[in-house]
Amino acid sequence: MKLRVLSGDDVRRAITMAEAIQAVKEAYIQLSAGQAIVPLRTSVPVEGRGGVTLFMPAYLAKSDAMGAKIVSVFPGNLAQGLPTIHAMVIVVNAETGQPNAIMDGTYLTALRTGAASGVATDLLARPDARVVAIMGAGAQGRTQLEAVCAVRPIEKVWVLDANPEAAALYVEDMRRRGRPIPEAFSIAASSSEALRDADVICTATTSTRPVFADAELKPGAHINGIGAYTPEMQEVPAETVARSRVVVDSRSATLAEAGDLIIPIQQGMMTADDIHGEIGEVAAGLIPGRQSAEEITFFKSVGVAVQDVAVAGAILRRAAELGLGIEVEL
Repeated sequence: MKLRVLSGDDVRRAITMAEAIQAVKEAYIQLSAGQAIVPLRTSVPVEGRGGVTLFMPAYLAKSDAMGAKIVSVFPGNLAQGLPTIHAMVIVVNAETGQPNAIMDGTYLTALRTGAASGVATDLLARPDARVVAIMGAGAQGRTQLEAVCAVRPIEKVWVLDANPEAAALYVEDMRRRGRPIPEAFSIAASSSEALRDADVICTATTSTRPVFADAELKPGAHINGIGAYTPEMQEVPAETVARSRVVVDSRSATLAEAGDLIIPIQQGMMTADDIHGEIGEVAAGLIPGRQSAEEITFFKSVGVAVQDVAVAGAILRRAAELGLGIEVEL
């Protein structure tokens, strides 16, 4: 059995953000149409270290794509100078069940999460959006900006992070990447400064309390909430969620895992019925997206394995064409 092994560099060379956005959009449509099998993710908490390892399989029937991701989230790694997230993805031939490839999933995870926000921003943000605020200057914050800039002509970026050095490094890194990322960056001293003119806000933190106040939002803003992935975490104020048009990646997953929804529901500020729908339904034209220039739209994503499988499939096809990676015989 031959297995293609792709490094993080191979993954980066094999796909663009625009291609990842398209792959994730198609995966979302299949998920919402019932054309995907996504078993519940298996979570293995590592007590004493504050970490967790997740096992996430999926199958996309229309794309005939199958695979699984193993991802570990260890927030304590930052103190050791290590990434918070490590991951790998296995791609399986859906016709034979034979594993075709194994690839680094750390960048892929950031890429597909950014791509999710790219899909949502394209469908929900105002067409004239020009200013973005990034809250959380880590790896996820980088692909969030790449994705938003891929679907809107962003002219100005505000960055807010609890660590000023991380924010400065973020600005230095992202400026080097060139268009479509703009040259105009500012590091905000507060959430009110970051959000004052923001048309699109991306929250990419592990906060357990809101990272901004509802009153700080500009009318017509769009929010991508991708950082809070447990029932206890909360990035977006309950008041904001309650008054927003809420669209999710997976209704069942977000209601089970997303504190940004669970907390306002528990507080009686909204119900599950107030969720407008899934982003795949919006992408397929089954339900409308933004309905006015003034309304607040909120995309809540906890991540679903169809994103990983769809993007990994696109990466593998391109990698084979370019001869990337190495083939090993097992």
